[in-house]
Amino acid sequence: MQTRFSAPQNPPIQPRQSDILAYARHNGRVTVEQLSKHFDVTPQTIRKDLNELCERSLLQRVHGGAVAISGVTNFGYEARRSLAAHGKQSIGQHAAALVPNDCSILINIGTTTEQVASALRAKQGLMVITNNLNVINILSGYPGIEIIVAGGVLRHADGGIVGEAAVDFIKQFKVDYAIIGTSAIDGDGSLLDYDYREVKVTQAIIANARKSILVADSMKFERSAPVRIAHLSQIDYFVTDKALPGPLASVCLEGDVEVVVASPDP
Repeated sequence: MQTRFSAPQNPPIQPRQSDILAYARHNGRVTVEQLSKHFDVTPQTIRKDLNELCERSLLQRVHGGAVAISGVTNFGYEARRSLAAHGKQSIGQHAAALVPNDCSILINIGTTTEQVASALRAKQGLMVITNNLNVINILSGYPGIEIIVAGGVLRHADGGIVGEAAVDFIKQFKVDYAIIGTSAIDGDGSLLDYDYREVKVTQAIIANARKSILVADSMKFERSAPVRIAHLSQIDYFVTDKALPGPLASVCLEGDVEVVVASPDP
């Protein structure tokens, strides 16, 4: 007689936990305080829900709440704008402070690079080449900044221009600075993203700049994505909002990457 063993089954997700999961996937991040008010339950109850969802690898715990685990597809663009919004603004100001007047810049797609563009409006004599329609809108109307728009396929989800045509266009230039964002940073220093078409454009941006500035908030240390852009050691400046974890700090030290931790006021 053969004995069969079945794997233990997790109990079904409770309706409130299902709603929490859907909210996190839509918005990218949830906080204990926010969920406690929304569901009219105690913070302890929400923490228990989040812990259970994290134990099932459906969410990932961060300080004060949790984020959706997204290893294949990115969050919606508006949700990404709301994640670490204050930190991104401070990062943008510090990154812009590294850029002098009268220089040329390549800027890629990203909610953090948009914040850099906003801070660059105070500069004069800039030439900005970008594949980011949002950056174009931010810089439009500032006579001290010349804007050159990359051609290619428009990605409606976020206003990015991607594809081989955009890569070929960028290869015509050799600029002073590249300002790039990334969707995730692996512990070994790999810079990661989701769309291989966008990655190829970003790789061209890095290759055709004398200096590269990476702008990324600390939430990127907790995320993963499937496509490799580059390695952190290829970057000259890394502007972020919190001190780096030990492994990334070592990568920057060994690669001679200057790390700028953005304070509230640059």
